Amino acid sequence: MDERTIIQRSGAGLDKLCPDLGVWPELWKVEHNDVAIGQRIIDSIEPFLIDLLQHGLADKTLARHRDHLQMLGGEIIRRRHDDPDLAKQPVQDLLFNLIEEDGGPLIWPRITESAQNAFDATCRKLYRFLNQRRMRK
Repeated sequence: MDERTIIQRSGAGLDKLCPDLGVWPELWKVEHNDVAIGQRIIDSIEPFLIDLLQHGLADKTLARHRDHLQMLGGEIIRRRHDDPDLAKQPVQDLLFNLIEEDGGPLIWPRITESAQNAFDATCRKLYRFLNQRRMRK
């Protein structure tokens, strides 16, 4: 099996897992210029989604991670509007400032503690993934 086969299968899997991935930036936007930031968020998390697909996780688990990543993108856009310092940061730095080894940002409006814990689990996985990629560069 060559690399093209793996990438094609992952791409098809990504389309199945996230058929609306291309519209996420539009869903997150507060202002028109948020769409470009949202696209950069997608560019940053798409390799993680593909990595999740390659681990053979259950459909329900994949869907949960997808939903949490969609929440994270919306939270990043919201926080950029609330905090001028965050608005100045590149998306990659924003991700590293908002997620950490222990989890992700508190979601607003508040979600239940169990929902926040599940969201944090996805953020921890994303944090480890991004750190591993950063160390390889």
